Amino acid sequence: MAGSVKTEAIVLRSMRYGEADRILHLYTPHRGRVGAIAKGVRRAKSRFGGRLEPFFRVRLVLYEGRSDLLTVTSAETVAPHANIRTDAGALDAAARACDAVGRLFETAEPHPAVFHLLANELALLDADAGQADEPGRLAFRLKLLLAAGLAPHLAGCAVCGERDHLSGFSGAAGGVVCQACEGSAFALDEAAHTFMVEALGRPLAEAPRGTPPKALRQAERAILETVEHHAHLRLRPALTG
Repeated sequence: MAGSVKTEAIVLRSMRYGEADRILHLYTPHRGRVGAIAKGVRRAKSRFGGRLEPFFRVRLVLYEGRSDLLTVTSAETVAPHANIRTDAGALDAAARACDAVGRLFETAEPHPAVFHLLANELALLDADAGQADEPGRLAFRLKLLLAAGLAPHLAGCAVCGERDHLSGFSGAAGGVVCQACEGSAFALDEAAHTFMVEALGRPLAEAPRGTPPKALRQAERAILETVEHHAHLRLRPALTG
């Protein structure tokens, strides 16, 4: 049904279209991921100014007609996250965070918690621009997996339930495994296991620090393999280098 829709949104991606328009990939709290067109936004005197760039949190009025794309008729900035654009590391982290949300939650199904999680992550990246917060990036990914119903099983062996002698991680099994069940699992240090447990249990801003780099790489591998086996998706790594 045609009509206006008022919503907050985070701009995941922005692509040039035609002579002056942009196609936007948006994530909203109550309509999930939506596509929209901002007409004339690339003109010097556009009424939207620079408010529809990636990583902006905005308050929009959208017109919903017969097209799959909604039309932006009004845009108001909630948070520009300007500091992200001053630091290459923060810019890359923001792009990877938005890409992960867009891939894991690609439908119009509402996930308000995912919207607020992404909003929090962008706010943290903006506040901490210039600092390479690798634990925070992985904590965000783990919380995304939890929201998607893909959180790895960490309380005991994902195969037999054994709670001791957990020495590996199996993406196929969906969690940590014991020595007897490790099969094709990769080795997982205790520090990596502890990091994942604590990252899932703490607020995003309190992601555990001090985890050795090797353990962070193992935690990231666990995240990527879980998504690949159970969501059949390949996410861009959160960590670089």
